[in-house]
Amino acid sequence: MKETTQDEKNAEVSVAARIFNILSTVFVYLLSACILIGAVLFAFDASPTKSIFGYRYYTVLTPSMSPSYEVGDVVFVHIEDSDTINTGDVITFNPSADSEAYLTHRVTEKIENYEDTGVTCFRTKGDANDSEDSFLIDEDRVIGKVVFGIPKLGYIIRFVQLRWYYIVAITVMIIVFIYLLKRYFKAEDDDRKLDATEGAGEANSEKNE
Repeated sequence: MKETTQDEKNAEVSVAARIFNILSTVFVYLLSACILIGAVLFAFDASPTKSIFGYRYYTVLTPSMSPSYEVGDVVFVHIEDSDTINTGDVITFNPSADSEAYLTHRVTEKIENYEDTGVTCFRTKGDANDSEDSFLIDEDRVIGKVVFGIPKLGYIIRFVQLRWYYIVAITVMIIVFIYLLKRYFKAEDDDRKLDATEGAGEANSEKNE
């Protein structure tokens, strides 16, 4: 059975150290990018016209869309015209011009040219509700169509908004930890290279004698 030499072991450790350095660097960049994107995407401005690449996010606050979307889930809404919204789509809308609240319900009926006004209206219903909503939604109050949702992300966003300084501290600690690990692996690699050099020097000396 062939035994692994010290040089081969050193080479394996060196490769592992380089892989760790690459992965840790990628992780730090991705983490920084996520923090930056999150800071923009999860802004405190609740304006329905503010979006990132045509998307906005909303946190589900009631169980009316259960089981499709539960309380605490986050739905990502693509801002669209009424022409692209059809029966069966889940939309987010402002139920009243006097309210700053937003609802996310499913379209049960699309009414074009409502009462010859040229306005498109929607009848909606929460999946968990027994009856349709008692009001019609005109196209001007529709924010857009729900594209996808992430379960319970709303709780995390709320925590970040209220305790953002915790996230900053944790991020700094992670970056420092990775930096110290990189220093440690580099020192270990340098020591092995030094040992290998000294070993080679001693072998040459013995050979010359």
